[in-house]
Amino acid sequence: MTTGTLGVFHPSTRLYRFTILIFISLLVLGSYFAYDSIGALENTLMAELHLDRSTIGSLYTAYSVAAIAIVFFGGMLYDKLGPRKASLLFSVLVFVGAVIVAVAKGKWMLIFGRLIFGAGSESLIVVQSAIISRWFKGKEMAMAFGIALTLSRVGTVFAFNTEELIADHFHSFRVALWAAALLCLFSVLCNLVFIVMDRHGEKVLSLQKAEAGDKIVFADLKKFTSSYWFVVLLCVTFYSAIFPFTALSSDMFHDKWGIPNVTVMTGSFLSKVFYNFTHMFNTAGGITSITIAASMVFAPFAGGLVDRIGRRASLMVVGALIMIPAHLLLGITHWNPIPMMALLGVAFVLVPAAMWPSVPLVVEEKRVGTAFGLMTAIQNGGLALFPLLNGWLRDKTGTYTSTQVMFAGLGAVGLLFAFLLLRSDRRLGGVLEAGASTKA
Repeated sequence: MTTGTLGVFHPSTRLYRFTILIFISLLVLGSYFAYDSIGALENTLMAELHLDRSTIGSLYTAYSVAAIAIVFFGGMLYDKLGPRKASLLFSVLVFVGAVIVAVAKGKWMLIFGRLIFGAGSESLIVVQSAIISRWFKGKEMAMAFGIALTLSRVGTVFAFNTEELIADHFHSFRVALWAAALLCLFSVLCNLVFIVMDRHGEKVLSLQKAEAGDKIVFADLKKFTSSYWFVVLLCVTFYSAIFPFTALSSDMFHDKWGIPNVTVMTGSFLSKVFYNFTHMFNTAGGITSITIAASMVFAPFAGGLVDRIGRRASLMVVGALIMIPAHLLLGITHWNPIPMMALLGVAFVLVPAAMWPSVPLVVEEKRVGTAFGLMTAIQNGGLALFPLLNGWLRDKTGTYTSTQVMFAGLGAVGLLFAFLLLRSDRRLGGVLEAGASTKA
């Protein structure tokens, strides 16, 4: 096919590339919503199922334990099966796990459902990252990651601002959990659209298939550079100070500041949802979602900025630094928590926008799936430990002061790794600091 006969929706066009990006992003919309439905419904679940905060934390731990067990192999499955089969396999697992959680009548069935859900969800995130690299490497990759993060985190923002409201309006927390399962089913349907578009694009563009040919063995890990390992270590410390915190932060805002879980008004369900969103700074879940909402809005712009100026390692240093005072002030003062959550939002914009697109720049293309898988598996080691510690410390001490000091400490360790990454990148040629104008 010649250039003159190419249509506006040819797979080589930006329109096609960014259209498929929408469906790639929606692959994990349901899983993001369902993941944080537990934290959003924390107070209701504790009351209805007689759970303590440590048990709520253990539901996040179960998710991450499953991810540790499978996500590294999820990356290898992507490398072997290719994007379409791997994404469909894991999106179905996500839906099944969410259904089990929705029907669970006790702690152990909840944990089992979260295990299944975690096995699918984190592997699906690995697959999503590798798919974006496949379609956008050498093009608008950081922007693509930013857009994907934005659309994905719509699920998180909606979870914290609607799940408690759904449970309150319908007088049943199970309706809220079923809403999460149905959104996971929606993501499966989006996956089917992606499969059709990806198959067509692969045929027309002869996209490289990350399967067959390259046998993945553990010895290959020796070929990863020091820059990759510092990115991984920053990843685990950074995310361990974000998601385990938001898992119980609604309870912290309700417990420490007396902020209500939902706004009180009469009317239809949709009018209540609208009112809740427009008054999100007045609810515990709404304030929790500030950090995620900030990244949702600004991640694409941060991604575009990274594509142009580079400075990936430097931006990770700044993001890790900002996190430290934000957590400390939440722990040791009674100041209005909104500014501190906004600071965490800035960190949550800068670090992921620079970190995830860095991986394909510091590893060989044929090992991208494995690199993302290993990184996410190690990340989930922290995400398995710290929700449990967060809940345990709160139950033991009666306050969230010690947990916030713990999260600030994680920020300090992450800052150290960010500085080491910056030094390593300079020694290896400065690929992470390079912008579009300096690339060969």
